[in-house]
Amino acid sequence: MNGTHAADRARQLREEINRHNLLYYVLDRPEISDADYDLLMRELRELEEQFPELVMPDSPTHRVGAPPAEGFAEVQHPLPMLSLSNAFNMVCELKIDGLAVALTYRDGVLVHGATRGDGYRGEDVTRNLRTIRSIPLSVPPEAPPLFEVRGEVYFPRSQFDRLNEERAAQGQPTYANPRNTAAGSLRQLDSRITAQRPLEIYVYGLGYAEGGDVPDNHWDTLEMLASLGFRVNVHNAVCRTVEEVEAYYRQWLESIGELDYAADGVVVKVDRLSYQDALGFVGREPRWATAYKFPATRVVTRLLNIGINVGRTGSLNPYAELEPVDVNGAMVKLATLHNEDDIRRKDIRIGDWVVVERAGEVIPQVVGPVTERRTGEEREFAMPERCPECKVQVVRTEGEAATRCPNAACPAQLFELLKHFVSRGAMDVEGMGEMLCRSLLDAGLVRDVADVYGISRDDLLQLERMADKSADNIMDAIERSKQRPLERVLFALGILHVGSEMAETLVSHYGNLWRLSRATEAELVVIPGVGPKIAESVASYFRDEANRQILRKLHRAKVRLVDDSPQEPVERPL
Repeated sequence: MNGTHAADRARQLREEINRHNLLYYVLDRPEISDADYDLLMRELRELEEQFPELVMPDSPTHRVGAPPAEGFAEVQHPLPMLSLSNAFNMVCELKIDGLAVALTYRDGVLVHGATRGDGYRGEDVTRNLRTIRSIPLSVPPEAPPLFEVRGEVYFPRSQFDRLNEERAAQGQPTYANPRNTAAGSLRQLDSRITAQRPLEIYVYGLGYAEGGDVPDNHWDTLEMLASLGFRVNVHNAVCRTVEEVEAYYRQWLESIGELDYAADGVVVKVDRLSYQDALGFVGREPRWATAYKFPATRVVTRLLNIGINVGRTGSLNPYAELEPVDVNGAMVKLATLHNEDDIRRKDIRIGDWVVVERAGEVIPQVVGPVTERRTGEEREFAMPERCPECKVQVVRTEGEAATRCPNAACPAQLFELLKHFVSRGAMDVEGMGEMLCRSLLDAGLVRDVADVYGISRDDLLQLERMADKSADNIMDAIERSKQRPLERVLFALGILHVGSEMAETLVSHYGNLWRLSRATEAELVVIPGVGPKIAESVASYFRDEANRQILRKLHRAKVRLVDDSPQEPVERPL
C-alpha cells in the first residue's frame, strides 16, 4: 500500500472508529461487535506503525471511549481512567459488561461519582450513583483521607427480565439489553428514575489515594476495598502461571451463563503495583492489564428475507429478517448485513440457513450461510433499482460500497437525518426522540432540519399524547440547542463523510460555517486529513441551494454558526 492509499484508509478508519465510539459510549446504540471494532483499531494501529506520518494528535488510538455527553457537569479524573486492550495477553477478574464509574471519597464520605467519559473527563452522576444501595455513602475511619475507587455498574439479568415483563404488561416498549439499560438509568437527569432501577456495582480497583496505608499489590488492594464496605467480586482469583490464567478463562467460558450479570471476557492484571507503574501505558491502553474476550455467541437460523433501510445520507442499507432465534436470552429477529458487496462476498441468499453472531450485547450480524443445508430454492439478493421509499432511481458511485437514493427530499432520508440532527451527539434536543420526529414529519411541521427551530408550543400541543409540561420541556431543549459548539452544528447537518472528528477539523480551519460554505474542493483538499471524497462531499453539499437555505434558516433562528473566538468576523449570510 502506498502512502496516498494509506492516508485515505487511515482517515476512513479514524472516522469509522469515532462514529462507533459515539454510538457505543455516548448514544448507547452500538452497531458492531467488539471483535469487529478491534479489527478496525488493529488496522489503524498497523497503518500508523507502518506510516508514522499518519499519526494524528486526535487519532482514536490515543484516546478512550467517546466524549462525555452534555447535560451533566464534567469531572476531571486525577489519573486517566483508561480502557483495556483487547489482545490475549496476575489477578484474574470477570469483565462485567456495564458502565465504568469512578467514586471519590473525602474524609470518609462519598463526594462525587463520575462516568469514564473519554478517560480524562467524565459526567458527574453523583446523585444517581448515591441511589445504588451497594455503593457505600461513607467508609470506616481507617480508609485513606482522599481516594478514588473504580467499578462497573450493571443491571442484574433477573431484575432486567422482571422490568421488561412489567413494561410489556403495561403495554410499554421493552428494553433491548441490560448494559444499555444500565447506562441509560445511570445517566438520567432525574435521579428519582435511577432510584427505581435495581442497579448494582462491583469495584475493580483503586484509582488513586492520598494518605493512609495502601497495599503495594492489586489483590490486597481489592481485599482492603472489601473491608471498607465495597462490593468486590468473589470470583476474582490470583493466578501464578499462564496455565492458571487459561484454566480460569476456560472455567468461566463454560459457566458464565450461570451468573446474574453479563460478562464478555476475563481481565488479567499484573498484581504488583510498582510493576504496573513501570509498565505504564501505550496510547489508550495500560500495558499491565488486558481483556481476554469470550468468543461471540453464534446460532443458526433461517434468513426469511433481506430488507432495505434508507439512511440519512441516502444509503440503502440491507438487513436480515430472520426466523426468530434465542441468543443469550434475547430473541433475535433482525441482523446486520453491512452492504451489497458483503452479501455477495459471503454468498448469502434469501432462504438460506445462516450463522448469526451476537458478541456481548450489540446488534447481531449474519456471519455467513450454511451452504450444506441449501435445497436449491434459495434466491440471490438484488439491490432494488429504485428507492423503496420515494421510488427514485438509485445510484452507486464508483469506488463506494453504498448504493444511494439521490433524492434529497426522500422522506426516509429526512426522517433519519432529523433523528441524527436532534441526537445527543449532535444538537442534543432532549425529549425529541424517534416517535416525536415521526409525528413532526407526519404533521408537516418539519420539512428540513432547520424547521426544528420554527416549531411552536402550540404546534407541539396539537400532537397526540403531548402534555403541557412535555411541550415546555421540549421548547426549552430546542432553545438550549442553539448554543451547541460549532463543530456539533456542522456534524448535525449530516454531510456525507463528515463525522464528528472531521467536523472538528473543518471548524478549527474555517472558524465559521459561512466561510466553510464558500470553500472550493481545491481549498478543502489541502487541509490535513481532508481527502478528495470529503472535499467533494462538503463542496457539493453547500452548492445545493436547499442546503444553503437551511443555513440561512439556522442563522435567522440564532443557531450558532460562528466560532466563539473574538478574531472570527461574523460574515454576511449567503
